[in-house]
Amino acid sequence: MNDQKVKGRLQKAEERIHNFEEVEFGYNDEEALKEASRCLQCVNPRCMKGCPVSIAIPNFIKAIKENHLEEAYQIISESSSLPAVCGRVCPQEKQCEAMCIKGLKGDAISIGSLERYVADQAILNGFNSVNPAPKNGKRVAIVGSGPAGLTCAGDLAKAGYDVTIFEVLHKAGGVLTYGIPEFRLPKTIVQKEVDSLKKLGVHIQTDVPVGNAITIPDLQKEYDAVFLGTGAGLPKFMGIPGEDANQVFSANEILTRINLMGGYKEDSKTPVKKVKTAYVVGGGNVAMDAVRSLKRLGVDAHIMYRRSLDELPARKMEVEHAVDEGIVFDILTNPVEILTDEENNVVGMNVVDMILGEAGEDGRRSVTENKESLHRVDCDMVVMALGTSPNHEALKTSNIELSDRGLIVVDGSKTSLDSVYAGGDAVTGAATVILAMEAGKKAAKEIMESLA
Repeated sequence: MNDQKVKGRLQKAEERIHNFEEVEFGYNDEEALKEASRCLQCVNPRCMKGCPVSIAIPNFIKAIKENHLEEAYQIISESSSLPAVCGRVCPQEKQCEAMCIKGLKGDAISIGSLERYVADQAILNGFNSVNPAPKNGKRVAIVGSGPAGLTCAGDLAKAGYDVTIFEVLHKAGGVLTYGIPEFRLPKTIVQKEVDSLKKLGVHIQTDVPVGNAITIPDLQKEYDAVFLGTGAGLPKFMGIPGEDANQVFSANEILTRINLMGGYKEDSKTPVKKVKTAYVVGGGNVAMDAVRSLKRLGVDAHIMYRRSLDELPARKMEVEHAVDEGIVFDILTNPVEILTDEENNVVGMNVVDMILGEAGEDGRRSVTENKESLHRVDCDMVVMALGTSPNHEALKTSNIELSDRGLIVVDGSKTSLDSVYAGGDAVTGAATVILAMEAGKKAAKEIMESLA
């Protein structure tokens, strides 16, 4: 049995840096069958232990091998409401694939690629997911249509609950829509996943600013339970001199302009200004998304990260794609001041080299500045990709308990308010799509238990 996985096909780097089309093409039928045939069908599948939403991985792979693709989709859909999304953006290499027994002596099964294949086949062929249970008369409100909210809604709808999602923006999807670029997650895919939830009976109201148009207390009166999946959308900055300059942005703003508002298009009403050189400060997936997006706008795009390449928190695959696309990595470097001209436009940064120290309890190595290394780099845009914190506009008038970090305090998924639950980034701080989905599933289960 082959110890090497079937590698997916990619757009050539020299071509994809000029477009926003999806980088990875996904498996065709032959490739999917060949990869699925590598699965050992373990009696005690370790891979499932690594899946935050507990997909029956061996079962859906077995269905692929037997060419029962609709059955494979239904198996996945029993546990996941967003398989086409997860197959593209989940860090499987740190989760299910990290636990795969095949990985001990070769390549782990490419579970994410197989999940994407099944989900894409479902979209192409109109496969049905699991049939929802009969309506039980219970009503649940979901605030936020990101991965936590969509997952909670999907699980509740499958169980017969009447679910309504309230979304402040004009499109559903949360970070899936405004945060992740088209070349990693096409918005048509997100819309298809949202449409599949609507088929289950989920109602989605967009352009509804909860906290203003309607409040949490209002929802408590009208619904049997409320789930808060409001995410973490407020960007963080460094607090260094010059951050108030023109052409200093958060990665959130750059990505929202590009993804939600089409800022990369020639006829955009909210275009991203074309510049010569931009530095994206940070090393996570959001930083990679921002810098690769700018590259596609013809910018000389750099990543500035204060640790080494080995410490980059972004997915290895995304870093490899960025390197192939010509992104410049200025590692072990950190800005201390943004330089401006008389009109407050960015002209460069003063930066220092960083020195790596010993690893701390979290496994990450400490860093200290080499103050004697101060030097200047020239640029005309700086993008901060340093993480995010929750925006609690929706929580106004609710008196919900928050932690010292501004996160919603929960017991399990239950908040301090009667019949109100929460999960995802608003509770944990910024994390991955799949962990937000796990939180949505957990909350749905608790809501069902409380309303039984």
